[in-house]
Amino acid sequence: MSRPNPWVLIVFLLGIVAAMGGAAVLKGGVYIAKHEGDTLHLVDIVMRMARGELPHLDFLTPIGILAFAPIAALAGAGMGFGMAFIWAQILFALALVPAVVWVAVSRLSAPVAYLFGLFIMVLALALVHGEAQQSISLSMHYNRMAWALAFLAITLAVLPARGPRNQSVDGLVIGLCMAALALLKVTYFVVFAPPVVIAMLLRGQLRALVAAVLAGLAVVAAMTAYAGAGFWGAYLSDLMTVATSGVRTAPSGSLEDVLGAPAYVGATLLVFFSVILLRQSRERVGGLVLLLLIPGFIYVTYQNYGNDPQWLWLLAVLMLAMRPGSEVLNGLGWNMRGVINFTVVAVLTAGAPSFFNLLYSPFRNLAEDTSGFTPLLSRFENNSDLQLYRKRALRVDIALADDRPGEPFAAYRDRAEREPLASIKGEQLRYCSLDLGTVAWMETIARDLEARGFADDTRFFMADLLSGLWLYSDRIRPTPKAAPWYYGGLAGLEQSDYVLVPLCPISNPSRKKILDALDKRGTGDLTEVFRNDLYILYKKGG
Repeated sequence: MSRPNPWVLIVFLLGIVAAMGGAAVLKGGVYIAKHEGDTLHLVDIVMRMARGELPHLDFLTPIGILAFAPIAALAGAGMGFGMAFIWAQILFALALVPAVVWVAVSRLSAPVAYLFGLFIMVLALALVHGEAQQSISLSMHYNRMAWALAFLAITLAVLPARGPRNQSVDGLVIGLCMAALALLKVTYFVVFAPPVVIAMLLRGQLRALVAAVLAGLAVVAAMTAYAGAGFWGAYLSDLMTVATSGVRTAPSGSLEDVLGAPAYVGATLLVFFSVILLRQSRERVGGLVLLLLIPGFIYVTYQNYGNDPQWLWLLAVLMLAMRPGSEVLNGLGWNMRGVINFTVVAVLTAGAPSFFNLLYSPFRNLAEDTSGFTPLLSRFENNSDLQLYRKRALRVDIALADDRPGEPFAAYRDRAEREPLASIKGEQLRYCSLDLGTVAWMETIARDLEARGFADDTRFFMADLLSGLWLYSDRIRPTPKAAPWYYGGLAGLEQSDYVLVPLCPISNPSRKKILDALDKRGTGDLTEVFRNDLYILYKKGG
């Protein structure tokens, strides 16, 4: 088969960057219509880093520094958050171009190379996390980045060299990609590192494996020089806190759903069928390694919100690259090249909704009518380039339980199996949660704290899912060691001045876990200083 022309491939990849990245740049900002809580979590981290803080050392997060550092660098240089996000993605895509070209020219035929490059660039440049819902979202952008890096490392390790051969370059690309995964979202590194190593050994890429290890160690050394040796212990501590907390272990469906629910069983059957086809095609190494990759595919899909099996695109590339000649038949007399071709069509069809949603997202953002949007960050004048659908930002809707003793539906309470209510200092709090209006909610509480004199250089410990109240006030300070997104424990409590308990939180389960942890710790040092219809405020050490 013909090898891809590297210069033509480079032009093709840069054309995708120009089209998708250019559409985002031309809009001048990002207009999201969902996942504002996730976006505030991202903004909180980025703005902290722009102030000079570092993940794990200065605040708790299980997501690695690479997910935020490019955006933070651009935001710290004065760029608005929306444009910083867009340009960070463009720079990431451009950084991947040399690796994509090397993988393509050394492992893939011309048609498959362009398909592979398209997949990588779309993952890098999209303005939605996946699924088939068309709304723009910045949520979980690091999952797209991680898939792009994993595609590169896995493809290079699994497929035999068919073009230029240079195991040192192979190892350099694999090592840098795997190190980046470790500094981006460690789940991907943990589940994909063993199959990658096994594939390299089975393909006889010993020199490449050594080069990969050395490249990874170089990244570790550079990160240690930048952040200090304590960075790694702090990173591990954050990961252990999240792993043992039991909070948000399954953001969407259960593991059983991802394996066998109607929406996913087709993908599961296709990948196992693909293993069988490769083995019958005498591609024994590829079949074995693909089998070893399946647990990682399934676990990462289960662990990511939306349960998008984006590994289907990688499966299509691997199957196309490992097709045998037309003379190879299995025991039933099937032409294995033809059977694999049909299987790849099924794989691509299964992955098409998510792929086209990602591909179209910058163009949907460009065509968006902005009259129905409002800035997500009202305090920051230069961040008007990040906007949220106005109804989601300002329409405050709450979900309120009406089955406590003396209320109309009290008789149904026991049979409804409602979770126990949260309580603090012996006071039981009513079940109430915020459905819409996060921006209005944050702004109102911040202004109320300012008006009552509680906000001057003050640090608050929020008994809720998000702790970014400081993003809506010039006088509130971010709390050191806090968790921008609640994953368990009481991170930031010791560094705070007040404990703020919302009466209608963003997340009831998070509030309850926090108050349970406070109760276990002891609340004798908390003194109530104020309450209204929005929150109860406790002074620490009172």
